[in-house]
Amino acid sequence: MHDHAHAPTGASSLNRAFLAGIGLNLAFVAVEAVAGFTTGSLALLSDAGHNLSDVASLALSMLAFRLARIPPSSKYTYGYRKSTILISLLNALILLIAVGAIGYEAIMRLRHPVPLSGGPVAIVAGIGIVINTLSAFLFFRDKEKDLNVKGAYLHLVADALVSLGTVVAGLLMIYTRQYWIDAGVSLLVMAVIVYSTWGLLRDSLRLSLDGVPTGISIQQVLDAAKTIPGVKDLHHVHIWAVSTTENALTAHVTVQPGLNAEQVANLKKELKHALHHLNITHCTLETELSHTDEDIGF
Repeated sequence: MHDHAHAPTGASSLNRAFLAGIGLNLAFVAVEAVAGFTTGSLALLSDAGHNLSDVASLALSMLAFRLARIPPSSKYTYGYRKSTILISLLNALILLIAVGAIGYEAIMRLRHPVPLSGGPVAIVAGIGIVINTLSAFLFFRDKEKDLNVKGAYLHLVADALVSLGTVVAGLLMIYTRQYWIDAGVSLLVMAVIVYSTWGLLRDSLRLSLDGVPTGISIQQVLDAAKTIPGVKDLHHVHIWAVSTTENALTAHVTVQPGLNAEQVANLKKELKHALHHLNITHCTLETELSHTDEDIGF
């Protein structure tokens, strides 16, 4: 018996959120890049590059949601749901590449500070706080439902904090004339991105290797099986992610002797229902009879 879940719910509203986020951030990237080149601010240019990578990430995530809605076929029996995991991993790698570029430029600028106009830097970064906060709000409701959505939310919140830091840097440069602060903020950008991206990279890599998804454990599954009358043992348990929102399980279920076909079917139905509460939506259970009346353990 195998359960088939449908495409992620709320995909249409999330697509609209991604489109709005892409539009807002793309417009801000243009403003920030022009201001960065005009003022010579590395903080603005590096943040513009990072925001551009966010635009690419949002576009890829939206593509993943659309691919996830393609129905299964004879060659792709789960459809293209796995693309959501691969794109999440790609997004994390893109951000780490951006970190490397920011870090290199910041170190070079620390060695050779360049006089900057702090006022325009602070004004443009202030606009960034508003844009990134509004964009992050679009994903707030669904951030715990999907790894790509959570990644988008965390990156946008981090960007808002980085923009806040750039505002502070601009104001400090106005009053102190210490232009190394611009490069210092760029290093802060790098640290924030690494911190916000590490969890996404770790989870995406684990899911791409068919590891057990975050929030689920083998012990939880065994404990759920223990509550079902007639289940004697659960073994050969495999749990993996079909997508960033759907998880699958295969297992052998040892049932007590004397159960008829209807009772076994009901037992499997109850177990699948219990597993559904653990966010496991695809279950394939193979039953076998116990050779003893004693519980053989989990």
